[in-house]
Amino acid sequence: MRKFKFSALALIFVMTLATAANAAVPETVTCRVEIDRAVLPPGGPQNVVLKVTLDAPRAPVQAGRPRVNIALVLDQSGSMGGTKLEMAKAAAIEAVSRLDKNDVFSLITYDTNVHTLVPAQRVRNINHILRAIRQIEAGGNTALFGGVSQGAAEIRKYIEGDYIHRVVLLSDGLANVGPRLPGDLGRLGSGLFKENISVTTVGVGTDYNEDLMAQLAQRSDGNTYFAETGADLPRIFARELGNVLNVVAKQVILTITLPGGVKPVEIIGREGRIKGNKIELSMNQLYGGQEKFALIEVRLPESWAGKTLNVARAKVNYHDPYTMEIRTSTGIATAKFTNDPAKVEASTNVKVVRDYQLNLNAMAQEKAIELSDQGKPAAAVQALRESAAKLKVYGGKYQDEQLIEEAKEAEVQADTLERQGMSKKSRKILRTKSYQMKNQQMQE
Repeated sequence: MRKFKFSALALIFVMTLATAANAAVPETVTCRVEIDRAVLPPGGPQNVVLKVTLDAPRAPVQAGRPRVNIALVLDQSGSMGGTKLEMAKAAAIEAVSRLDKNDVFSLITYDTNVHTLVPAQRVRNINHILRAIRQIEAGGNTALFGGVSQGAAEIRKYIEGDYIHRVVLLSDGLANVGPRLPGDLGRLGSGLFKENISVTTVGVGTDYNEDLMAQLAQRSDGNTYFAETGADLPRIFARELGNVLNVVAKQVILTITLPGGVKPVEIIGREGRIKGNKIELSMNQLYGGQEKFALIEVRLPESWAGKTLNVARAKVNYHDPYTMEIRTSTGIATAKFTNDPAKVEASTNVKVVRDYQLNLNAMAQEKAIELSDQGKPAAAVQALRESAAKLKVYGGKYQDEQLIEEAKEAEVQADTLERQGMSKKSRKILRTKSYQMKNQQMQE
């Protein structure tokens, strides 16, 4: 009897260890391919919308998180004086306190010149780092390009290590020292993306260049935020660091292959490459519990009732920062054809329709900005009103609350633009919301 008890306890112990080990290994990112309608009418060529979704698993609770390599690049130009700088410093101190001794941190400030206050180092002497943050004072111009470049240089000191690499840039003004155009910063972001370095941009107030900040974030696959006042900075820094500490996949490459007869039309809302029958998109990282997706319009060949067509096959390859392995997941979409209109309508995937319409609305917001910049305020208002009307139609048709709410917001944006013109604040809100929607930036 004693021998049986020992064996049972041993079995329980082994099972407990196995459960703990499994809990420490993250699940695979799942890849789903969906069509806006799974059943289609037969006949001539027709266009459909594909949604290719990457569902990232939650970060494993019992596993040590991946190490991070963060460069904080703070604007200390004269316009940052007072509350804005003090709140930025407080937010930076709170962020550093959440790092551990295996993480790497560097601190760069910039005004007329660039200053490396804390060279890249493991967070061992945290008091030294905190003192450097507290001693920052405002004064001078805005060498933004140089600040980001120096932040990247500090990141590169540990680029070979298995870290999550991130530059966090904060600015409240226009770049006026060194390269200063959105295209200049966009090219810098593209180069950093190739090194697996993302840049998150935080604009404070209404005097920074939101086009420049959005381009830098977009080209490097970072996040972008608009802080109307310095009081918003602690919340934004907490959100951003929470994302960085929650990465479950990096160096993500998504490839969609279309079979013969199916032709790509366009990628909606994201940057990617179309090569023949293949579409390729890259992302620097996925956060635990996040859904990232790509929307692609494709053209199907002529088909007949009763036919089943393979529409697309997707494959994602990514680096797992927990297991240090390259992992893969795949998905496939097929469509059926019928003469029954009721079956066609019943097959509508409302989630795909919703995300497609929301991304079209984001593009309408960008169009409104462009038209306003060209001195065409009436056309800008019209772009927003037309988008609001489409959102309202689809929201009503499918009883979708999110589309209905976005329609109301688009109407408010159009009314405000018509009455007051495109203010600095409204322009920044539109640019930031558009970016966050198209890139599925995680929010609170």
